[in-house]
Amino acid sequence: MQEKFTAFENRLKKVYKHLSKIARKQQVSCYRLYQVDLPEFPFIIDVYKDCVYVAEYKSKHKLSEEEYKRWLTISMEIIESVLDVNTENVFLKLRERQKGEQQYHKLNKAKTELIVQENGMSFIVNLSDYLDTGLFLDHRITRQKIKEIATEKRVLNLFSYTGSFTVYAAAGNAAKITTVDMSKTYITWAKRNLSYNKLYDEKKHIFVQEDVLQYLKTIAPNSYDVIILDPPTFSNSKRMENTLDIQRDHVGIINVCLSILSENGVLIFSTNYRNFVLDTVQILSSNIKEITKQTTPFDFEGKLKRACFWIEK
Repeated sequence: MQEKFTAFENRLKKVYKHLSKIARKQQVSCYRLYQVDLPEFPFIIDVYKDCVYVAEYKSKHKLSEEEYKRWLTISMEIIESVLDVNTENVFLKLRERQKGEQQYHKLNKAKTELIVQENGMSFIVNLSDYLDTGLFLDHRITRQKIKEIATEKRVLNLFSYTGSFTVYAAAGNAAKITTVDMSKTYITWAKRNLSYNKLYDEKKHIFVQEDVLQYLKTIAPNSYDVIILDPPTFSNSKRMENTLDIQRDHVGIINVCLSILSENGVLIFSTNYRNFVLDTVQILSSNIKEITKQTTPFDFEGKLKRACFWIEK
């Protein structure tokens, strides 16, 4: 087993030396370091400034309880040593599949928020309290693309989560931004992100806490120039009128989005569903381009599990 620990340590040293250098050069303070690079160490490891977020994918290992505890202890010691981080700044979550759902168990109970930087903007992340930290690192380039095309445009951010796309659109001087999510927590978080960046303008920025699929039905044609659509793969939330299955439902949702776009409008659509197939025949678009490769950040090369599309009306 010692050989495997040594291999894990060497792998971490190698990727940390390489990726931390690129992160500093790009002025990025949060990035993915490791994503199950070695099957014996099924971790996702993300760096957030001076803190480290570790998600362990529960695997069908053949270790006894005692052996597993020893394995986890040594693994965490290696992570702390290589990244030169104190134990209290490492946040570990155990992830396991049970009855088709993902379950997370927090080992850290104290609320831990910090501010991280990305492309000249700041974001509030929480490493201890939620399933995710508040910032999806794999969309760093996609967000920058939104900033570049948002100038004087009317922008609609659907399934907005904590509003990182909204922040970028505001930084790009969008004329109007509507941010929609079903969660009050995330809507509040999005407002905080905007305010922290001194970008919040109540006249230009509208926040809607509602089921996206129902809200879309209320929007008139030609209402927006840019739409961001980054839905969950599946949702059966009690607050939704119907379930959402992105493979089954994407054509209908995309076509509704296209119907409310302006003449030269664009929809940025992304999904994390690994086996996703875009039904280009039934989508009522003049031009569809897959932009997954162009929007893959340096720390996700060879690791990205999502697809991203540029869809014009």
